[in-house]
Amino acid sequence: MHKTRLDTARIRAARRVIDPMFLDTPLYRCEALEPELGCTVSIKLETANPVRSFKARGTEVVASLLADSESRAVVCASAGNLGLALAWSGRGRGLDVTVVASRFATVTKLDRIRALDARLELVDGDHEAARERAAAIARYDGIRLVEDSLDIETCEGAATIGLELVDTAPSFDTVLIALGGGALATGVGHVLKSSAPEVEVICVQPLGAPAMTRSWHQRRVVTTDSTDTIADGVAGRCPIPAVLDDLLLVADDAVLVREASIVAGMRLLLDHAGLVVEPSAALGIAAVLEDRERFAGRHVVTIVCGNNVDVDAYRRWVGAAPVRGS
Repeated sequence: MHKTRLDTARIRAARRVIDPMFLDTPLYRCEALEPELGCTVSIKLETANPVRSFKARGTEVVASLLADSESRAVVCASAGNLGLALAWSGRGRGLDVTVVASRFATVTKLDRIRALDARLELVDGDHEAARERAAAIARYDGIRLVEDSLDIETCEGAATIGLELVDTAPSFDTVLIALGGGALATGVGHVLKSSAPEVEVICVQPLGAPAMTRSWHQRRVVTTDSTDTIADGVAGRCPIPAVLDDLLLVADDAVLVREASIVAGMRLLLDHAGLVVEPSAALGIAAVLEDRERFAGRHVVTIVCGNNVDVDAYRRWVGAAPVRGS
């Protein structure tokens, strides 16, 4: 395999600095989903932790390095989950954390960031506007800027999920990974292509936020003017060139799914797995729903990557569907 920016030895070292509560998350076959999807389905559950997403795997690595440095201040832009994770990891190590977010971000995520003692600055505009503001703060104050997916710690922290998948002696054929900035996809993809190259790595993105998927297919950075999706955690417009380069080396395919399929995936995870998830975490299920023939007879793993969701919005999306069998 050609070289990505990631290093397997560093990924293994990352496991030693990440709080164990974020590691060795459940991986289990969910037979109740299988009649609906027509394939064998296993879930890698990344939500049963204090920040309710996989992002702390990366921020733990960042915070452990900053705790040993002279500057103990850090800033990031976030749709919510990265900021929440950085606030949690930073508080535990006495760091001064600033999170910049769009004022249109999910209120639940913003409230939790404030509750973790981080300084929260809201900007008009979308996530790209927040990225620009965070970079300006870092330059002006001379502090560390954490850029999700560009900073290798965020990718290699996420890659520890890949270690856990391959260390279980994979019986699965395919891993479905939510694609936004690319940290999760490049991290997990790097480990799988290094250690289990026969496993197919498929990235999934909403049709309403297709920039990274279009970039992957065209093998060059493609930006979009706007996004229109309920999956706020993956709604980027401007892919990072270095991350795209890594993704081109580790992803076997990148697919786009409709909003209705994302909602249907959320509803299936509630009804058949008892899981409340945010839209980004249902992308893998959505991909199977849209192409059952492709996955028929296969064993797929989907990474349920977060469940920081606004409860009122969630109820609107899934229609407050009861959990069947309860």
